[in-house]
Amino acid sequence: MKKLLIIFTALIIHGDIFSQSYKYWIEFTDKNNSPYSISTPSAYLSPRAITRRTKHSIPIQFNDLPPNPAYIDSVLSKGVKLLNRSRWFNAISINAADSSKLAKIRALPFVKSAKFVTTIKGHNPDKKHFIETTVDHSPYRTNSLSTTAGFNYGNSQNQVHMISVDCLNNLGFRGKGKRIAVIDTRFGVVDTLSAFDSLRNRGGILATWDFVWEQPVVYDDTNNTDVHGEEVLSCIAGNLPGQLLGDAVDADFYLLRTEDANSEYMIEDDNWASGAEYADSAGADIITSSLGYSVFTSDPGTSYTYADMNGKVAVASRAATIATEKGLVVCVAAGNEGGSSWQYITSPGDADSILTVGAVDFFGAYATFSSTGPTSDHRVKPDVAAQGQFDALASANGGVTFGSGTSFATPLIAGGVASLWQADSNASNYQIMAAIKQSATQFANPDSLLGYGIPNFCLARSIATGMQENIIVTNLNNVYPNPFSDNITVSFFSSIVQNVNVKMYNTLGQIVNEKSWKVAGGGNTLINLGGLQNLSSGMYVVELTDEKGGVYRSKVVK
Repeated sequence: MKKLLIIFTALIIHGDIFSQSYKYWIEFTDKNNSPYSISTPSAYLSPRAITRRTKHSIPIQFNDLPPNPAYIDSVLSKGVKLLNRSRWFNAISINAADSSKLAKIRALPFVKSAKFVTTIKGHNPDKKHFIETTVDHSPYRTNSLSTTAGFNYGNSQNQVHMISVDCLNNLGFRGKGKRIAVIDTRFGVVDTLSAFDSLRNRGGILATWDFVWEQPVVYDDTNNTDVHGEEVLSCIAGNLPGQLLGDAVDADFYLLRTEDANSEYMIEDDNWASGAEYADSAGADIITSSLGYSVFTSDPGTSYTYADMNGKVAVASRAATIATEKGLVVCVAAGNEGGSSWQYITSPGDADSILTVGAVDFFGAYATFSSTGPTSDHRVKPDVAAQGQFDALASANGGVTFGSGTSFATPLIAGGVASLWQADSNASNYQIMAAIKQSATQFANPDSLLGYGIPNFCLARSIATGMQENIIVTNLNNVYPNPFSDNITVSFFSSIVQNVNVKMYNTLGQIVNEKSWKVAGGGNTLINLGGLQNLSSGMYVVELTDEKGGVYRSKVVK
């Protein structure tokens, strides 16, 4: 089933139905006699998109060329309306008032195929789609917790700290100069909500487009309920002092709606590809998308099977891989099918050479709803994981709400990518992704639940810039959750196989917990200290000692 990758309950209230029409995906045989050429890319790519290709020696290719305008005009002369063009697939999508026009279109000598994708029942501006986000009632929320550099992440501290993006933020890297395309459903009241005041005031929303209704408006001001895109964006760019702070608040954004939450047709798969092409041509560096497709219940005959989850069948999956080939980092939610009969990742999460993101809970353990891998052709999926339970989000009513789903783990990773890439601006997208995987907790032994594990973006910076040479143990990369309740996880990097010792001290210098561990070399390691529920509230020190005599400490609070 097509999913907004968030745990939610949906109620749809239907208004009047307007006239019915049909949408088709028309593929052409060639791009012969086109006015576009590889030698003049400025006719179809932005200067920034061209610069990205030039910087990383990515050639302008045949699939960069738009479809032949003469072919498009011939199709439109049959009495249909143009919706979207696809450079990568040499195709267009059209709206036809009746299906009889397809016979004439299929007869054109340059038409390769004409595929039905959905029935359109007219644009009804009064139709409302209500989403109830899962709310966190856990005891782990914090109201105000500052980092050593003075950034106050408030309720979002744990989700940012778990992947060590706060370390990069403290060094001044908060995504400045990086452009992120958010491909999602509508974006609630981002245009008025106080959590995005700073983003709007600096002109950080570069452009918006709705690929469902072919219009620039992507917000939901009429009913303030279609907020999935808004919540996703808040993980990266939300800024409510003392309450919530995203992990790349200086990045710029394209807000792209490709998802119609009122239907479950393959149309969204094609829309997603259009959004990815837009991101590429506009000059985005990163795509983040918390959408996924498997079973289209509105038209079951078009549904995917697990065998199709090989990155080569679904249009969105193929588009995600092409976007990577064009120099972008693509972050996609793994899905929330872990406890369902489907179980596995969904499209476009099966794509090759992207970051498919799974979810962990507040303490870094696998969240049981998170979709599992591998792909049907046995590649590791998901690639990495981040907090996807009890995530702090901007509320459409002001303040902070809490939600769960790989929907929210994904933008956290995307924000980390933006901050990391700012820190190493000369790195390619492949180098950035490789450093992120190598920094993760299961790099040496990836599995089908969390892939390579929870990344450490501060360590990834060291890896990406070559600073990790001759390191035995880095400073404690992460100690979380902080504040803690009944257990705590210590994360660190070791370049060699060795024995380490972890101790926990109270303010009197007394050891209240201790654990020894033999670690593998060349990757990040997690050590869990449990049984802390009986400790008194207050401050503690976690100390790690390596076998070379290095001692590393971090303060934590219960």
